[in-house]
Amino acid sequence: MNNELKLYEHKAQYYETDQMGIIHHSNYIRWFEEARTDLLDSVGFGYDQMEESGIIIPVLAINCEYKSMVYYNQTVYIIPAVEFFNGIKLTLSYRVIDKVSGELRAYGESKHCFLNSNHRPVSLKKVNKPIYDLFENLVGKDMFTN
Repeated sequence: MNNELKLYEHKAQYYETDQMGIIHHSNYIRWFEEARTDLLDSVGFGYDQMEESGIIIPVLAINCEYKSMVYYNQTVYIIPAVEFFNGIKLTLSYRVIDKVSGELRAYGESKHCFLNSNHRPVSLKKVNKPIYDLFENLVGKDMFTN
């Protein structure tokens, strides 16, 4: 596992804007997924590896609180953090931070569970202890650098 990960950076695209010229609210959920995917890849257990090992990780719930607007062509960091993990369920938080000003643009959270290929809940501690340990070590850690 990488102890210092790079911040996930996203440049707001024109197609992501709405009629008011700001980023449409639905895009933040996509940005959370992009940052989550990047985090999982960076720690060595991306979605492709997870699925190859017979584990899937569906979203159970997701939310986003908007603090200030992001406009076309602005760059933000989307910073995921593991808030809760018990081997069966996982909760991540996300902070969307303006790259230039450092202002918080949005905050969110996603909840997940681990399922086997038959869509039954599994305990990573029982079926894949190294991956369990990896997630356990991520809980509450700020591993990101600029």
